[in-house]
Amino acid sequence: MPKFSANLTMMFNELPFLERFDAAAAAGFHAVEFLFPYDYPAQTLRDQLDGHGLELVLHNLPAGDWAAGERGIACDPARIDEFRQGVARAIDYAKALDCPRVNCLAGIVAEDRRDIARRTLIENLRYAAGQLEDAGILLLLEPVNTRDIPGFFVNRSSRALEIIDAVGSDNLKLQFDLYHAQVMEGDLTHTIEAHFDRIGHLQLADNPGRHEPGTGEINYPYLFRRLDELDYQGWIGCEYKPRTTTTEGLGWFAPWRSDAVAP
Repeated sequence: MPKFSANLTMMFNELPFLERFDAAAAAGFHAVEFLFPYDYPAQTLRDQLDGHGLELVLHNLPAGDWAAGERGIACDPARIDEFRQGVARAIDYAKALDCPRVNCLAGIVAEDRRDIARRTLIENLRYAAGQLEDAGILLLLEPVNTRDIPGFFVNRSSRALEIIDAVGSDNLKLQFDLYHAQVMEGDLTHTIEAHFDRIGHLQLADNPGRHEPGTGEINYPYLFRRLDELDYQGWIGCEYKPRTTTTEGLGWFAPWRSDAVAP
């Protein structure tokens, strides 16, 4: 049965960040994920995870100045050294938090810089995949829709998979966010079936609005059943913006709560 991790960057956002671990555990989640751990000492986060019996299943590589609108630096040829330093920092945190996978956000690119951005991204991913493999951590690459983030370089599953092929590492897989994919390409079930062995992590939100399942057009009960039929063993990250509060919107989760257990 599907198992779900609470994305603490998006969920329980009515609470201060460090209080969200308790809220996630109280809601029945056994795993969490978030965008970035770097604002807190690793031990502070470790204490929250251990104190609430939670597993951390995902965080991202450093992605530049988020508050200023940056959404990744992996495709910026002027910031290769910074990217590599970020890989080392992510490994330190992932090891301290027993996090088995780390996601890369490629970044925003102007149309006339796409060729050099592609070459830079492939070079950076090849480096990161090797460093993370040595540390026993899986690297992911996530397509993000260009409605929410105009100019995002990797914005479709096909583009991400083409870049993954060019990198040529067994330690690089697709992070398939069902919301972003629905906005850009649809045909979710076919993509999952066609590339099932290349998907390293799933995330969800409904469309439109990026709210919880059941608020939009995506048939999540069908997708969950299909994932179960395919014997998907990974986590599904709940990376959505609650329409009201997280707790009020958790009705969709009730049928799955008893099955959302750590492996």
